[in-house]
Order: sequence, then C-alpha cells, then structure tokens
Amino acid sequence: MSRLSGKVAVITGGASGIGAACARRFVAEGARVVITDIRREEGEKFAAELGDAARFVQQDVTQADGWDAVIARAEEDFGPIAVLVNNAGIAPSRLLDDTTEDDFRKVIEINLIGNFLGIKAVLPSMRRAGRGSIVNISSSAGLVGGPNSVAYTSSKFGNRGLAKAAALALASDGIRVNSVHPGPTNTPLINVTEQSASAIQKHVKDLPLGRLAEPSEIANMVLYLASDESSYSTGSEFVVDAGFTAK
Repeated sequence: MSRLSGKVAVITGGASGIGAACARRFVAEGARVVITDIRREEGEKFAAELGDAARFVQQDVTQADGWDAVIARAEEDFGPIAVLVNNAGIAPSRLLDDTTEDDFRKVIEINLIGNFLGIKAVLPSMRRAGRGSIVNISSSAGLVGGPNSVAYTSSKFGNRGLAKAAALALASDGIRVNSVHPGPTNTPLINVTEQSASAIQKHVKDLPLGRLAEPSEIANMVLYLASDESSYSTGSEFVVDAGFTAK
C-alpha cells in the first residue's frame, strides 16, 4: 500500500522548491494534495502536471480568510485534511543594522504568523478526519543563529517553538506537530538569498557533506512525518542539514 493512501494534504508554498518536491512525493504515495502559493500561473501549471490528485489555490498565508478558502476547497474536492505542510516563506539576507521594523514584521508575518493561522484553520478538518500531522518547515537557522539573517532566524526559531507548543496542545486530538530543519537547499529561494555563486560556494564549503541538499531529500523527511510511520513522533525537530549544526 502507498504510504499516504487515502490522506488529504495541504502544502503551502507548493509551486516550486521544497513545497513542490513534497507535493510530487505525496501524490506518488497516494495522497490527494491542495497546493497553495502566491504565484498563480506557476501553481496552476504545476497542479495540472500532477493530475487529478492535485488542486491549486492562490493564497497569501498571512490572511486568515484565505486560509478558510483553502480548507473549504480541500474538503469540497477531497475530504477532511490529514496533513498540513507549512512551507511558505521568504528568506531575506540582511545585517541587523540594515533590518528595518517593516522588514522584520514582513518576515515574521509570512514565516511564522502564516503558519499559526494555518494550524488554527486546519484543526476542525483534522478533528473530522480523526487524526492529523502538521509539519512546519523551519531551517537549520531555527537551531543556530546567523549574523546576516536576524528576521529569518527569529521566524525559524519561532516555528520550532510553535511546533512544540501545538504538539502538546493537540496530542489528545491525535494531531502530531513537528518541525523540519533543512540546511542550504538547491531551490530558487537560495538564489534570491545568496545572490551570487561565490556565496553559495561558501555555504557548500561549510557543510560536512560538501553539497547543497536537493528538494527531494527534504521531501523524503516530510513524507515520513506525514505518514503513519512517524506515529510516535510529535513536538520534535527533524534535521536535514548535511551535518551543519553538528559542528
């Protein structure tokens, strides 16, 4: 039997990168998936590529009413939701002195408040499903600090704490909540963040395994947490960072 057979999943930021890799893997393992993203054209094209098991909904994760529309679409087309992957996020690289209040608030709103809103919105549906798995995509920057990413680091530490608090609050409902902490990954986001081949190479040099992750490698961990194979795991961090935080 497929590892996610019969499960309905929502994946934010699902049009590219880690989110798209998760969606592709989930569908291959029998799930029906609602992909959300701010980018309509890219998201619709990707959902069409995945076929009848996928839908796309354009979404700004910082808007609570948008979350209600996503949950309603998932339930209408597929049924109660068993898996939520909070993946949408931004990763600006900026020194503390150069970070404005607006910069900081924007990152927190998308990377952290968006995930909080998603957890709140999905709870009634997961309770109808009788179980659930919520996965917050954090970062290795949610485990160690970074001098040029104060807003991003703060948001990713916040996602780690959000997962732990929600896990304790929701355990009696059979809903598990965990965080995944990727290291530098070969996605469009890293190109925006690093802005140069030399900076990417510096990242690679610092990694014990000596290379960037591929999105599919992060998706493999998310698949495990979405499946019943991880039924005894909640409130925990799952690190996929080539040994970066082991140093």
